Amino acid sequence: MKQSALQVLSRDFYDRDPRLVGPDLLGKILLRREGRKLLAGRIVEVEAYLGADDPAAHAAVGKTARNAVLFGPPGYAYVYFIYGNYYCLNVSCLPDGVPGGILFRALEPIQGMELMFKLRGISADTDLRRLTRGPGRLAAAFGITRERDNGKDLTSSRSDLYIADDGEAPPEVLITKRIGIKKAADMPLRYIVPGNKFVSG
Repeated sequence: MKQSALQVLSRDFYDRDPRLVGPDLLGKILLRREGRKLLAGRIVEVEAYLGADDPAAHAAVGKTARNAVLFGPPGYAYVYFIYGNYYCLNVSCLPDGVPGGILFRALEPIQGMELMFKLRGISADTDLRRLTRGPGRLAAAFGITRERDNGKDLTSSRSDLYIADDGEAPPEVLITKRIGIKKAADMPLRYIVPGNKFVSG
């Protein structure tokens, strides 16, 4: 993957309704710098979470110390810990003061797989799909934690975690109900690349 071809997504890209940002994120690249190594994965599944009107959204309870990033400016990483077990990566959307975000559910790994296997603590001969299929797995494969990444600017190439466009044609988008939640699960806010083997569920 040529880094020279990468165009980091601007803050304006995220300064929109999550229902517009979600499908547009499919096919884009999540990048992580780990020392001198670069990890990269193509985004193939995301879910949109809205504000007070979305009972499943963390922002529905109002602004707290935990979810403050969702209420801040667009384009920042919101990372939370779930089930006492794994982290989930989100990006804030909408103008400063208006909550909304996108949860990253699956990536197709394209660079740095050897290190991803190490970070996941699994054997390098494991099925590649186990690396980044599902929000907890992809966060672990990219070394994402709340302590390290919550509040990080994903619109800056100087950051060690950011999102870019590599110029590939946008993929086909399929919209479905969200999965893995109980509240407002029937809202059609999950966006996937149909047929991609890394999509979860």
